[in-house]
Amino acid sequence: MKLVSYRRGGQGDWRAGLFRNGFVIDIAQAIPEAPASVLDLLDEWERWRERLDHEADAAACAVPAEQAVLGSPLPRPRSFRDFYAFEAHVRTARGRRGLDMIPEWYRFPVFYFSNAAAFVGPEAAVKRPKAARWLDYELEVACVIGKGGVDIPVERAEEHIAGYCILNDWSARDVQREEVKVGLGPAKGKDFATSMGPWLVTPDELEDVRIPGGSGSRYDLAMVARVNGVEYSRGRLADIHYTFAEMIARASADCPLYPGDVIGSGTVGTGCILELGPERCPWLEPGDVVELEVERLGVLRNVVTE
Repeated sequence: MKLVSYRRGGQGDWRAGLFRNGFVIDIAQAIPEAPASVLDLLDEWERWRERLDHEADAAACAVPAEQAVLGSPLPRPRSFRDFYAFEAHVRTARGRRGLDMIPEWYRFPVFYFSNAAAFVGPEAAVKRPKAARWLDYELEVACVIGKGGVDIPVERAEEHIAGYCILNDWSARDVQREEVKVGLGPAKGKDFATSMGPWLVTPDELEDVRIPGGSGSRYDLAMVARVNGVEYSRGRLADIHYTFAEMIARASADCPLYPGDVIGSGTVGTGCILELGPERCPWLEPGDVVELEVERLGVLRNVVTE
């Protein structure tokens, strides 16, 4: 299934819906006792998951897609950890700065916390920070936690995933470059916007492209980024070095995860201007349209503004 947060006609609070055949089915209307928000659904995901598959199909609760404004599937996640899980991205980005691959990267997956209050959805405007001129996109996939836990072992970690969606971890590279010199960050180079969407796809819809493994599953899905209709980036989710199961195990070590926490993959190889080089692909400017597309997960489109 595809979970969304939507507003009918762009008005009111974000409501939980299912996207099916060009319509959004309002979950709380189709199942009166169901919560009205995706975050509240995730709090009892085991209870609602099967019922949504079998009961949320009332035609009277269906809103035509053109009348529904989609937001981030989670307009306000409980937390956001973004990992650094694609070797090609790490190697290339470091190489452009004259740095060798760091051996410690192969020991365990590393993440940073970003701003869970700065999430936006598809078609939302993303404002370039006032202090930035080197604005970049980052082509990623995220998983959303549907069952909490602490010290979750790798072999059980996928039981905690509610679904997957496209993530754009926007970056102000000039701001980021200066602040990491201090030894902390990224911080202001990242926390102005993260876009996610257009929907949250449950794992069962991806079973036929799942590649099982001892350290968790990988998914054979193409990932593409376009700026103003021109393809900039292309990669595959299957190339990820650390699986989401390994990321969840790392994130939950000595620390509980909760339903509604977002785990980002980090950037796929070629998946940002920093890797490609601004001499080849210029930094983003106001008016630019950025589209991230991942097979089965849809298209996440945003416009840069001043």
